[in-house]
Amino acid sequence: MRTPSSPGEAERAEEPAVRIGALVPLTRPGWAEAGRHLLAGLELAVREVNATGGVAGRPLELVVRDTAADPEKAAAAVDELARLGVAAVAGEYHSVVARAAAARADALGLPYLCSSAVLDALTEQPTDQVARIAPAQSHGWRIYADFLLGAGHRRIAVAAEPSVYWASGTRILRDHLAPRGGTVIGLDMRALSPAAVCDALVDHRATALLLLVGHPEPAVPVVKAVRHDPRLSDVLIGAPAGQPEFHEWAAALGDDGAAIPFLRYRPEHLGPLGAHVETVLRERLGEAPSFVAFEGYDTVVVLADVLRTRGAGTAVSWPGVVVEGTRGQIRFSRTPGISAWQWAWAPVHVVDRDPADPDRFRTLHAG
Repeated sequence: MRTPSSPGEAERAEEPAVRIGALVPLTRPGWAEAGRHLLAGLELAVREVNATGGVAGRPLELVVRDTAADPEKAAAAVDELARLGVAAVAGEYHSVVARAAAARADALGLPYLCSSAVLDALTEQPTDQVARIAPAQSHGWRIYADFLLGAGHRRIAVAAEPSVYWASGTRILRDHLAPRGGTVIGLDMRALSPAAVCDALVDHRATALLLLVGHPEPAVPVVKAVRHDPRLSDVLIGAPAGQPEFHEWAAALGDDGAAIPFLRYRPEHLGPLGAHVETVLRERLGEAPSFVAFEGYDTVVVLADVLRTRGAGTAVSWPGVVVEGTRGQIRFSRTPGISAWQWAWAPVHVVDRDPADPDRFRTLHAG
């Protein structure tokens, strides 16, 4: 065991840790791969903050709780984390789960920095307790709608499952496309098989199909059905929520998973910090890190800055944050229609996997 080299170092080693609660989906029905990437980013940032002295000489410590995409489990985890005395709560990928966590954190007066969930209304009313790193759904999905229009698509089918998140996405697309000559055709995935989806696309003369559904079911069989239906060779398949970003998507679909545009919240070219984080995370994950991993890293960088300047246990001032993150300078502001303090905005691109090399991403449109 290493012996501290000086009394001052010994005192710092004995300082109690500043604890941050981390909410991540690590088991199904949560998207466990997204949770693994999110947690990798959170953990790397904690290690690097601690390597440079921590927070006022105190180390950061993550207290991780698996939400499994369950809103009730997330709310209960926030209660538990508050009892454990965490200085703040961070994380979460699933929007409906993050909304439950945000409501509970707000009720308890506990700061919550949401990493990856995008639903606009994280809380019913504006609050000073909750902030968000990820772009709001309305911002990103309007950019995606502009991409569709620019690519010549006016008749767009949306294959959706019941969810506040999917319903919100459909509404954003319809409201943005309709005044510009676009039509959104809703397909209820509770009632349609993959083959029936193909028939509906033909019947409605749709030129694009957007997947607002879970992965792998029913997303994977729907993609395979459309890809192998000769009537639909010219139909664009899209996944604005970002499923094709992850290795599981490519592994399940192979070549069929390429050329499916999605929203990606990172620049095409990373700066020095982003490049460093990408290199380290690639080694730790054994694969290319997703933008979700960068969101996790940036979350801890922001919280460390807040805790250094304000101290644990004091009121958080999100508008006072000015931090260099992996994808640009992070500041928070009030944005119309967004209930949380919002970084406006992380870079937003529409990308896909290159059919010639599915491990390579192509930028198709920049927001």
